[in-house]
Amino acid sequence: MTSPATQFESSAPNKWIILGTVMFGTFMSTLDSSIVNIALPTIRRELNAGDSVEWVVLCYLLTTTSTLLIMGKLSDWTGRRQLYITGFCVFVFGSLLCGLAWNLWSLVAFRVVQGLGASMIYAIGPAIISDTFAPNERGQALGLMGSVVAAGSSAGPVIGGLLLGKFGWASIFFVNVPIGLIAIWRAWTILPKSPKANAQQFDLVGAGLFLVGVTSLLTGLDFGPEPRYGWNDALVIALLSIGAVLLLLFLVWEMRVKEPMLRLGLFRIRPFTSAIMAAFCGFVASGGNLFVIPFFLQQLLKLNPERAGLVLLAGPLTLSVVAPLGGYLSGRISTRWLSSVGLLITAGGYFAFSFLDDHWTWQEVVWRSSLVSLGFGLFQSPNSSSALNAAPLAQRGIASSMIAFMRNLGFVVGIALAAAVWYSVRNRYALANHTSSEAPPAQLLGMHYAYLTMAGLVFAGALISFTRGQNPAP
Repeated sequence: MTSPATQFESSAPNKWIILGTVMFGTFMSTLDSSIVNIALPTIRRELNAGDSVEWVVLCYLLTTTSTLLIMGKLSDWTGRRQLYITGFCVFVFGSLLCGLAWNLWSLVAFRVVQGLGASMIYAIGPAIISDTFAPNERGQALGLMGSVVAAGSSAGPVIGGLLLGKFGWASIFFVNVPIGLIAIWRAWTILPKSPKANAQQFDLVGAGLFLVGVTSLLTGLDFGPEPRYGWNDALVIALLSIGAVLLLLFLVWEMRVKEPMLRLGLFRIRPFTSAIMAAFCGFVASGGNLFVIPFFLQQLLKLNPERAGLVLLAGPLTLSVVAPLGGYLSGRISTRWLSSVGLLITAGGYFAFSFLDDHWTWQEVVWRSSLVSLGFGLFQSPNSSSALNAAPLAQRGIASSMIAFMRNLGFVVGIALAAAVWYSVRNRYALANHTSSEAPPAQLLGMHYAYLTMAGLVFAGALISFTRGQNPAP
């Protein structure tokens, strides 16, 4: 059975109720990705985790990123409603287990379970919206989704701090259980049935190559910038090499197998490929900024964590306001122009950040963060809508998961790239000037080049966005 949207490319009668249900799930899963960070010092102390506490966040990110395309393919195969509800059940169960964790590695294992559920929610949410709304309305709906993502990201540290102070670190996981059960009930009663590609076989070999390849590559990218490893470390080189080889074998396999997990023909659709690559450039820069800016605020501007957190709210708050506007305008202005101009504004914001100085006031950071988010809010929703509109209906699940995959991959690559540029420049400066790499001039120069790199990437993304062609007629 198919919904009206999937049959006639017109909006479903209860489209706003369906959108509200998906937004609720998106808010919850986004909130959980940001709520944990504020609890890491407490978890490190109470579970005697040491530096390995980073795996509480890393394992979640690796799990979601490496399984997003698999979940998108599964949704085309089994039906989006079924997998979305299953994802929420897994997410809630994983949250319960996380709250009951007795040591670091049990918590890491349960975060993997939670990440699997989150991957299903991330991958399928945009596809459900795409099935529900007509092509000319998808931009507006995805704009509202962008607001929810921003709201979840900005609310996470605030809500997490309140729960942490009153009830301890386990409460940040337990709170997902009652809210998640409500979300499962709403999804069960509201979401329409979706078509299944029952005749297709699932590409187990392709899924395995992709899963192991992406996990190896991302782990190497995460370890590379760390002082205890470095890019010349044998483990990092091995992880990056294994990941690259397996992903190359994945592409070769996908070209030969009868029912591939990822139909490479999707990338022959120029608007889809342009949208995906432009998004990747934007998210790489976002990941780099999220890595660098907290250090600048706390180490160089000497702001305490609470005040630094308030300053960092400027970006998500601006995005939550502008994202619906970008979605609204996408039905009235060509995506080629709207998304490209948005990225140019974002590139200008990162370029303005490259003049950073340890004498800045917090206002200097706020207006630059707002400028970055203003441009990205105009870009993101129309760009995602363009990608989904360009994809054939039978491959919309994998197209939806590709957008989410590029977001997560961009964040990981951005963190590694920003760290590599920042650390290498500051270390060269320290050696040349016989000073410490922690000295403010060394730090500032490294950050300066990191932001110039981000600005260049986003500018390249704007050029890619501008070259997109017209979407095929629905």
